Amino acid sequence: MTKIALFGTSADPPTAGHQAILFWLSQRFDKVVVWASDNPFKTHQTSLKHRMAMLSLLIEEINTSKQNIALHPELSHRRTLETLKGAKNYWPDAEYTLVVGSDLVQQIPHWYQIETLLKQVQLLVIPRPGYQVEETDLEPLQSLGKKVKIATLTGLPVSSTNYRQTGDIDVLPSPVQAYINQEQLYEYTR
Repeated sequence: MTKIALFGTSADPPTAGHQAILFWLSQRFDKVVVWASDNPFKTHQTSLKHRMAMLSLLIEEINTSKQNIALHPELSHRRTLETLKGAKNYWPDAEYTLVVGSDLVQQIPHWYQIETLLKQVQLLVIPRPGYQVEETDLEPLQSLGKKVKIATLTGLPVSSTNYRQTGDIDVLPSPVQAYINQEQLYEYTR
């Protein structure tokens, strides 16, 4: 059975941290399916079209022998359950793992039809600096009958939010920074 990691992200903008996670996932799964989406719990500064374009550039930069990371913009949806339904149209017999950052763990129990979603996917949490995963944070998910796996990878100490607040270009792969400059997407390029 094909093992697929589902990695949706706000990618506003995508950073070197996203890139490191995707590389790590590519070494552990048959396919890594990526998309940018609008998180209903966040405010986004850049259009989905631009965030998808930046994710594409970021993925092109990843050097993996497996070539198993693919951007699927058609799967983007505000509701992860809808994204999963779309993925199942492409790969009906796959085993799915939903990959989320530890900053989202407390949001997950409030997602649309979360019980239905968790019956269909494994859940893998990527620890992020500044977002410690506590046992009490996992209890609401475990009460829904889901065992949560914590990745052995810790995300890089970079974030999209930090870039938007400080303009620190060191957190971005150079093609993403070039795209931002070309399109004048954030206040630091205007």
